[in-house]
Amino acid sequence: MARFLIVEDNERLASLVSAGLGEQGHVCDQVPTLAAASDALASFAFDGIILDLGLPDGDGIDWLRQRAGGEPPALILTARDALEDRITGLDAGADDYLAKPFAMDELAARLRAMLRRPGSRRQTRISLGNVTFDPASHAVTVATQAHELPRREAALLELLLRRAGEVVRRGVIEDGLYTFDEAVTPNAVEAIVSRLRRRLDDAGADLDLHTVRGVGYLLRERNA
Repeated sequence: MARFLIVEDNERLASLVSAGLGEQGHVCDQVPTLAAASDALASFAFDGIILDLGLPDGDGIDWLRQRAGGEPPALILTARDALEDRITGLDAGADDYLAKPFAMDELAARLRAMLRRPGSRRQTRISLGNVTFDPASHAVTVATQAHELPRREAALLELLLRRAGEVVRRGVIEDGLYTFDEAVTPNAVEAIVSRLRRRLDDAGADLDLHTVRGVGYLLRERNA
C-alpha cells in the first residue's frame, strides 16, 4: 500500500482518483490548493504526489520548481497535453506526466512504476524472519507460502516491518493507515493489530507482535 497526496481542485475528479486507487489498496488524501499541499507534506509522510497544474492559488509548475529535494516523487495529471507542456513539467521536477482524460489503470500503472524507480523507499522487498513483504504488489510470503491481507492489515505490516525492533507509536500508525479526514474510532488500531497478529500466527510466521501499553506496538523476530 502506498499513500498519495492528490492536489486537485476538481473535487469530483479527486474523489474518483482516490476511490480508484483505494480499490487497489492505496490511501489517498485530497487537497484543493498548493498551500494545503505544502501543509500536508509538512505534516504527513507520502509516497507520491498526483498534481494538477492550474490551481486556485498558483501554477503547479512553479510549485514543483520550488520544492526542496524533489521528494516524494510527483506525477502531473493535467489537461495540458501539448508536447511543450510535458517537457516543461518534467524539466520542472515531475517524475511522470499524464494528460486528462486518462484511464485509471494507466494512472495506477504509472504510479507503480514511479515507486519502483531507484531511490524510492518502496523499490525493494522487506524481510524479517520467514516473512517477506513486497511493497509494489502488497504480496506477503510466509516461508514459501503466499498470503493475502486486507488493505489496512497489509499497510500495518509494512509499517511495522520498516521499523522492526522499534516501538511504533499509535499516532504514527493512525497517520499511516487513515487519511487525515477519516474518523478513527478509539479501538480501531487495536482491532487491526489483533487481526494481523492472528493472521501471522495462523500462517506460521516466526514474528512476535507486541503491545507496549500506552505507547504503541513492536514487531520483532521470535527469539531474537
